[in-house]
Amino acid sequence: MAGSDSPDLVTLFHQEPSGITYRIPALIYVPEPPTFLAFSEKRSSPNDQDALCIVMRRGVKTYEAIHWEDITKVASAKLLGHRTMNPCPVYDAWSGTVFLFFICVRTNSSEMRQIFTGRNAARLCFVTSSDYGKTWSTLRDLTEEVIGNELKNCATLAVGPGHGIQSTSGRLIVPAYLYYIHSRFCCLPIPWKTKPHSFIFYSNDHGKSWHKGSILWKQKTGECEVAEVAHNNGTNLLYCSARTREHYRVEAISNSQEMEFGDSHICKSLCEPPTGCQGSVVAFEPPKDSNANEEHEKSTTSWLLYSHPTSRKKRVNLGVYLNKSTLVPSVWTQPWIINKGPSGYSDLVVCQDSHIFGCLYECGLNACEKINFMKFTMEELLKNISTL
Repeated sequence: MAGSDSPDLVTLFHQEPSGITYRIPALIYVPEPPTFLAFSEKRSSPNDQDALCIVMRRGVKTYEAIHWEDITKVASAKLLGHRTMNPCPVYDAWSGTVFLFFICVRTNSSEMRQIFTGRNAARLCFVTSSDYGKTWSTLRDLTEEVIGNELKNCATLAVGPGHGIQSTSGRLIVPAYLYYIHSRFCCLPIPWKTKPHSFIFYSNDHGKSWHKGSILWKQKTGECEVAEVAHNNGTNLLYCSARTREHYRVEAISNSQEMEFGDSHICKSLCEPPTGCQGSVVAFEPPKDSNANEEHEKSTTSWLLYSHPTSRKKRVNLGVYLNKSTLVPSVWTQPWIINKGPSGYSDLVVCQDSHIFGCLYECGLNACEKINFMKFTMEELLKNISTL
C-alpha cells in the first residue's frame, strides 16, 4: 500500500492474507497545510476482541490530487494489557493540535462481559500531535475526569467512533456513549436494565481540561456524531445523530452552552439495519446561489450531510443524505448510493475552503475486507441528490 497520487476513489486499508483486518474508520481534514488524516483499528481478525492498535495514513492534498503516505502505527496510543479501539480525532485550529481519542479495553474483557458483570474495563484516553500526525505525544487517561460520579454506574464506555468537532467559539466537542446500570439486585447489576446512552464531552481551554455534557436518557442510543449548525437568527446549535436498535436513527438538538440536549426523537427518514450501525454527519455552508430554506422561523444557514448503510435489513449500499433545514423534521433527501453492496462504518469530512467532501468507509466482500476513501465535490453531490 505505497503512497500514490489518488483518484477520487482509493483503498487505504485492505485485509491481509494473514487475517490482519482493518476496521472502524475515522477521518479529519487539516486545512493548512491541506492534509487528510485517515485512522483505523488494526485487528488480528475482524472480531472486536482482536483489536490490536490504531494505525493511520496521511493524505497530502495538492491542487486536485491527494498523495497518500504509507500506513503508520500510532504507537503511543497504547496501555499495557489493553487493546486500543474506536479512533476519534478532532482538530484544534486555534493551537494547530490534532487530538486523537480512543478507548483502551482490558485484554480478554468483552463488551458483553462488562455489561453482565457491571465492571468497566475501558479507559477513555487521548494523544496529541502538533505536526499533523507525523509524531504523537504520550497517552493521557481522562476516564475519571470526564465520567466523574457516573463511573460507579458505568458498565462500559466508548468514544466515537468517527470524528469530533471544534465549534465556532473554539470549544472542542467529542461524541461518546456509555452503558449505564439503571438497576441492581443485592448490589449486583441487572444486565437487561443496563442500557446504552449517547453523550458528549468538551473542552473550553484547548484540551487542558475536559467536562461531560448531558446524556441522552430518553432512548437507548450508542455510537454517535455531532455537527454544529448556524441558525439564521445568529445562534449556533449542536446536532447529534445516534445509533439505535429501533430501526431508525435518533436525533437531538442542543442550543445550550452547557451542552444540554433537548428531547431526542426518532427520525423516520433515516433507517437502521436490525442491530444498528455507526453513521457520520458533518455541517457545511451551502453554495451562495442556493435557495437554502423556505421556513424562516425554523431555518438554519448550514446544511447537513449524513452517511450510513441504506437498507433496513442488513449493512449494504452506503449512501449519503442531505438536509437543508436541520430544525424541520424529516427533511432528509433520499440517499445517493456511493457504495453498492456490503457497507459498514463510515466517516465524513468537508473541506469548506474548496467545497470538497471526503468519505472513509468499510466495504468489500463482507464490509470488513477494506476501507476506501472517496472524494466528491459539491457539484457532484447536488447533481446526484437532485436526480433521485
